[in-house]
Amino acid sequence: MNGQSESEEDRFDRAFTALADPIRRRMIARLSRGPASVTELAEPFQVSLQAVSQHIQVLEQAGLVTRTRDAQRRPVHLDPHALEQLTTWIDTYRLIHERQFRRLDGLLESLSTPEKSTTQKSTTQET
Repeated sequence: MNGQSESEEDRFDRAFTALADPIRRRMIARLSRGPASVTELAEPFQVSLQAVSQHIQVLEQAGLVTRTRDAQRRPVHLDPHALEQLTTWIDTYRLIHERQFRRLDGLLESLSTPEKSTTQKSTTQET
């Protein structure tokens, strides 16, 4: 970048864009069990190793995975902190919507409660 720090919104955009692809989501799921090589990550897919490497590169640029060097091996590691940041962001909006739904539930309950008590009164008075 041109000397400017990246905004949180830019990081989230890149991460969610990376996760929009089903192959990359499955790679993240696999990496949640531990580090893996490119070959290991490629096993379940009918794509070339080059395509898998490109997917890994997208995940790296999104900050979701890192690679280390272990002799000849370059294992890919999930960055749990990056996923935690995404989860926190999602939870913020989930909680907002849950509160709105609870308020709506309360309003709907209050609107239906007088109807119930009116029905119960008329039933009681008839007997």
